[in-house]
Amino acid sequence: MPGVSEMPEKRYEVRLTEEERVELRKRVTMGTSTAREIMHAKVLLSTDDGRAPKMTVRAVAERCETTTATVQTIRKTYVEQGIEAALSRKKREKPPIAAKITGEVEAHIIATACSAPPPGQSKWSLRLLAEKVVELEYIESISYVSVRSVLKKHNLSLT
Repeated sequence: MPGVSEMPEKRYEVRLTEEERVELRKRVTMGTSTAREIMHAKVLLSTDDGRAPKMTVRAVAERCETTTATVQTIRKTYVEQGIEAALSRKKREKPPIAAKITGEVEAHIIATACSAPPPGQSKWSLRLLAEKVVELEYIESISYVSVRSVLKKHNLSLT
């Protein structure tokens, strides 16, 4: 019929085994899982095709206090990668950016802070210290706020 749209075909059907249902119920009720894992377990239990009363994606989203996109993503992950992937966070593919301030740089900052201040100065300021560390080529660039963080981390002050 023109103008009447058909219901979209259900792409990812969640069919839990009895063991999976028991494991998911345990995660929901035991209280030892993270809030995210509990919510994902509730979504999987609610979207299980073996469940007697079928729930719509919208109803599951409302029941689990999430979005329909999240429900679909959890279902897709379960079907494509399994139950553990659907419950746990995805592992990072790339490692995080390496810290710019290494232990060696921290040691140079602390050593410079403990040294005599530049001529004409009675003590080091955070800005002077940052400039000196860059001038000595211990690091390419650093803000005085980062210098402050390093000193604070080691319970040091410039007073």
